[in-house]
Amino acid sequence: MLKSFLKSLRLHGRDSVLLSPLAGKVIPLSDVKDPTFASGSLGDGVAIEPTGSKVVAPSDSKIQAIFPTGHAVALHTNEGLDVLIHVGLNTEKLDGRHFTVHAAVGDTVKKGDVLIEFDRDAICKEGYDITAPILICNSVEFSSIKGNVGDTVSELEQLITARER
Repeated sequence: MLKSFLKSLRLHGRDSVLLSPLAGKVIPLSDVKDPTFASGSLGDGVAIEPTGSKVVAPSDSKIQAIFPTGHAVALHTNEGLDVLIHVGLNTEKLDGRHFTVHAAVGDTVKKGDVLIEFDRDAICKEGYDITAPILICNSVEFSSIKGNVGDTVSELEQLITARER
């Protein structure tokens, strides 16, 4: 009853902010040259054209999955966001070349901890698109997901705001 009363007053939606795990230019997810990411079928979010060479924990989180190839990590933040960070497109085909992993499944990490380092230039020289989709995989739990599209962000600057239903 209280929840419905608060909902009627529009006091129910709290914002969760996701900080950027990478430095770079923020682009719309729909501009990613991979239909799986661009369609939003894995979750809503944005993509970053990285200018740096590392992925940091955007929040105090628990590592849910980290690919042995080092190209992607999934984490659950203390704010309740299920986040997938995928460095590059089709970079799993590199079999770990140019990636160094600094975390493992089950690890509890602090905001700013380095999760993955990558050699951006070497990845590009091998012909891969380095664009990094950042997805909120549980986006259906939120009434809106808004990213700072068009901004250039540094690590740990505000990237996405998710409003609870």
